[in-house]
Amino acid sequence: MDFWQNFVASANFEFHRYKTLGDKTFDQLGDADIHWTNGTTDNSIAIIVKHMVGNLLSRWTHFLTEDGEKPWRNRETEFEDPYPTKKEMQLAWDKGWQCLFDALESIDATNFDTKINIRGQEHTIVEAVNRQLAHYASHVGQIVLLGKMIKGPDWKSLSIPKGGSEAFNQKLFGKSQT
Repeated sequence: MDFWQNFVASANFEFHRYKTLGDKTFDQLGDADIHWTNGTTDNSIAIIVKHMVGNLLSRWTHFLTEDGEKPWRNRETEFEDPYPTKKEMQLAWDKGWQCLFDALESIDATNFDTKINIRGQEHTIVEAVNRQLAHYASHVGQIVLLGKMIKGPDWKSLSIPKGGSEAFNQKLFGKSQT
């Protein structure tokens, strides 16, 4: 496998992993939950998702040929008027991620050396992808933490639950890893 193929496959895997964490968080929440904030200056899950969707669509629409900060994007409004329902939020979430996955599919040996512009700053494809991976990982982490705060003891862990490492290792490796 060539470097570009390995890189794109790895990035695709990681982006899918983060989308899945968001999806599994949303599965545990209701319409009211997505609007909960810890304080008056905090963002709700619905607002974080709205910001992420704006970023996803801006960065990945025609990402090989246009600057990632599109003239039609208004970042400030992403922090106003959250999605009214979980369903609407999830539809927008899926649309944003699909834009990213379609863009990744367009990368091949003939265009891997293309320079990508984000806010007028030139990036290699590796730099642009890594920039967005870090951005989305931080926001998905916020979404998961908010979900966990909202659900409290009813939260279903998205990874190895606290105190579950021994059982996980036993199942995975067939022995204790202590």
